[in-house]
Amino acid sequence: MGGSLAGLLAAHVLARHADRVTVVERDRFPDGSDSRPGVPQGRHPHVLLQGGQTALESLLPGFLAQLREAGAPRVGMPADMVLWQSGRWLRRVPASTHIYTGSRAQLEALVRERVLADPVIGAVEGADAVGLLGDAARVRGVLLRDRSGDARGEQRPLEADLVVDATGSGTKAPQWLEAIGAERPPEETIDTGLAYASRVYRGGNGALGGETLGYYVYPGPQQPHGGGVLPLEDGSHLVIVSGLRGDEPPTEDEEFVAYTKRLAHPLLDRWIEDAEPLSPAFGYRRTANIRRRYDLPGRRPAGFLATGDALCTFNPIYGQGMAIAAMSAVALGDALADRRRTPTTRRVQRALLAASRQAWDISAGADRSMPGAVGTATEGGPADRVAGWYLRRVQERSPGDPVVGRAFRQVLSLAEPVTALLAPPVARAVLFGPPGPTPVDPPAAPERAL
Repeated sequence: MGGSLAGLLAAHVLARHADRVTVVERDRFPDGSDSRPGVPQGRHPHVLLQGGQTALESLLPGFLAQLREAGAPRVGMPADMVLWQSGRWLRRVPASTHIYTGSRAQLEALVRERVLADPVIGAVEGADAVGLLGDAARVRGVLLRDRSGDARGEQRPLEADLVVDATGSGTKAPQWLEAIGAERPPEETIDTGLAYASRVYRGGNGALGGETLGYYVYPGPQQPHGGGVLPLEDGSHLVIVSGLRGDEPPTEDEEFVAYTKRLAHPLLDRWIEDAEPLSPAFGYRRTANIRRRYDLPGRRPAGFLATGDALCTFNPIYGQGMAIAAMSAVALGDALADRRRTPTTRRVQRALLAASRQAWDISAGADRSMPGAVGTATEGGPADRVAGWYLRRVQERSPGDPVVGRAFRQVLSLAEPVTALLAPPVARAVLFGPPGPTPVDPPAAPERAL
């Protein structure tokens, strides 16, 4: 259920183990790389982190070359960006990780073309999943209804040995499970009330100038406004601004531009002055972290799995969603191919949750410290408080210390585990070293390797 990245990649993996895989999608798939209505966040910035790149390449060999050929910008971090974090500019040392910043619609279209070319995989478009077939012991399919606009339209069954929920953060699966006599999963939530607005611009000559591909001012507890400029595949740029509950960015033209003045530095505001707007501004406010704990004991049926945002939704400001969709598909494939263990529903569901754990720890850990955060998981435990103390020291040192910065970026990009921050050279700098010097002004060019 769901024809976005998480659903498509899960279907690709399941095709190795099933006679037939059907992708049920509420929208009609667009031709090419147009946006879909079912992806309300699709008009906003998306980045493909390094962990997601590795996962996608393992699932669809040659995909990254395909992405580059399609024009998706590859941005080195921090060398190619002017970045502000925790009150300081980051040194633009040689890149230790890269992100792709092209549009979500482009990346999804490339994945969709590859996945749906498999003759084992079919698609039912323009159909809503409205319930589950089966009982508390086992799910045996889904109920579908054509999207005619008639809520009383005729329903039809689609039987299946396995149902995967990839319908996103607005999933109705917990209610559907209750309707067949099973238990809904417990939910962990952290909501900062963060909201953002985005608008497409074209800068002078389609570039930011010099050796700079983008700007970003990261929000934090002391400075809750954030924003930046990221390059798109057609030479335009996507501008984003963000604020917290009660101070949401507006979408009217003049108010959007005025809001950029709230950032800690006028850099973004100055760039917009010389840029041409190519679209209206679009807002987005559903940014809570939500984790559905299907892995915990309870009366839940066999034959049902949740993945992607239907399992774990992250504050989108951290750019983790696409990477976790791909990494979860890899985890699904590994669990099904493991000949040492029978792939029971709970075992596979635990593997899917484990694939998203590091992203959750990063997103939830950062959002707990934001003013006004609410939810069931805002407090954390003693271990979370110790980890938070250590990570604050990491953040203080990463802008000016290349060793700490490299490790921190590798963890944030999901390319290395959190334990990389405990490697001896990193730990010594974090525990005993002072924060290193950083540029006073926005660094105009990257530093050269010695």
